[in-house]
Amino acid sequence: MQIHVGFEMIYECPQPTPMILNLNVHFTRVCDLVGRDDLTIGPPVPMAAYRDSFGNWCTRIVAPKGSTRVSADALVNDTGLPDPIVPQVQQIPVQDLPEETLVFLLGSRYCETDRLSETAWKLFGKTPPGWGRVQAICDYVQQHVTFGYEHARMTRTALETY
Repeated sequence: MQIHVGFEMIYECPQPTPMILNLNVHFTRVCDLVGRDDLTIGPPVPMAAYRDSFGNWCTRIVAPKGSTRVSADALVNDTGLPDPIVPQVQQIPVQDLPEETLVFLLGSRYCETDRLSETAWKLFGKTPPGWGRVQAICDYVQQHVTFGYEHARMTRTALETY
């Protein structure tokens, strides 16, 4: 099956504003694209692309003063199948994780680990480590978090969502 992906965003900048846009299909799915997912920016500005340490394609621009429209449109081939269920997967102790995975454990301005760790352990600490714990977290999110544009905000954090 094919999934249509696309967006249009309009930024209002009070002055020329440097931006890093992380808006392209992840490099691991580029082979599934039907055509390309090139960004369209109006008014046209110079763009410089690079791949960050997470493998994301990033595009650097300087948005001019006023309105800047950023959009992309593409089709992605996909099986449509849900993610595989692998209940025998084991949890790896943090001290045994490969170094390149540790960056994914860091907090961010969107996930206040210092304020959410205790809550996470209360909610999921008694679940079986490994697949069972991951599934419990996914189930919790599915049951307690509803997406809605009216709730979206570029500064919204995990703590606010909880």
